[in-house]
Amino acid sequence: MHLFGSLFTSSIGRKFLMALTGLVLVGFVTGHLVGNLQIFGEPDRINGYAHFLQSLGPVLWAVRLFLLACVAIHIWAAVALTLESRAARGPVGYGVDKWVQASVASRYMRLSGLVVLAFLLYHLAHFTVGVAQAESFKGALPKWTMLESAREFGIPLATKGDEVPDVYSMVFLGFSHPVVSLFYIVAVGLLTVHLLHGIDSFFQTTGLRSAMWSGLLRRVAVLYCVIYFLGNLAIPGAILTGLVKPAAGTYAAHQLGAASTASNSARP
Repeated sequence: MHLFGSLFTSSIGRKFLMALTGLVLVGFVTGHLVGNLQIFGEPDRINGYAHFLQSLGPVLWAVRLFLLACVAIHIWAAVALTLESRAARGPVGYGVDKWVQASVASRYMRLSGLVVLAFLLYHLAHFTVGVAQAESFKGALPKWTMLESAREFGIPLATKGDEVPDVYSMVFLGFSHPVVSLFYIVAVGLLTVHLLHGIDSFFQTTGLRSAMWSGLLRRVAVLYCVIYFLGNLAIPGAILTGLVKPAAGTYAAHQLGAASTASNSARP
């Protein structure tokens, strides 16, 4: 019990809490990206995947609450460590105020964290709750009828003929708005910067980084972050630029096609 309590009361404990919750969140955003990349497949894929997640019911909410708890602990630990650092520094600032061998990621860690928090709240409002862009939220769209059964790693996601929420159309309609797409791209860029320093800090806090492994671990972190950013960039980027268009017969194809026709007819 004393060991558990020290996680919340000591500087080292808070750093470990940040590292562990950060690791959980890195795993989540990675899995989230893999799921979202299914938008480049047939509508059955991402719609079946989303239907399966919703069918988990209480299990899905338990996972969501666990992730929200990790976010809350991560933010609390960051704020506590920041306040502790400022208190140790005292009311008199340093004579020379500059960063020594600090990466760009570490310099703007707090700022990127605030933007990422705002992005998370908007993302939930947009794709989970449906408060933002309510007209294109999955609950407001016609159901999608599965054309084929969907399976992933042998697990049945949805059966042919099932009527499921049209997440495919929701994503296309959502990212067809330039302001929304650009906000996502900028926010994911800052999230990537945040992840880069966070992964570096995880290796440092857990003692995995040493003189022998430091260079390799840094390259692994950079490679992961580059792939993560490009993967997230691809979704709004491809939709906004028209490189990828919604599949024929989907609600998104009908709506975006009608909007394009109206725009062209309005031109002189």
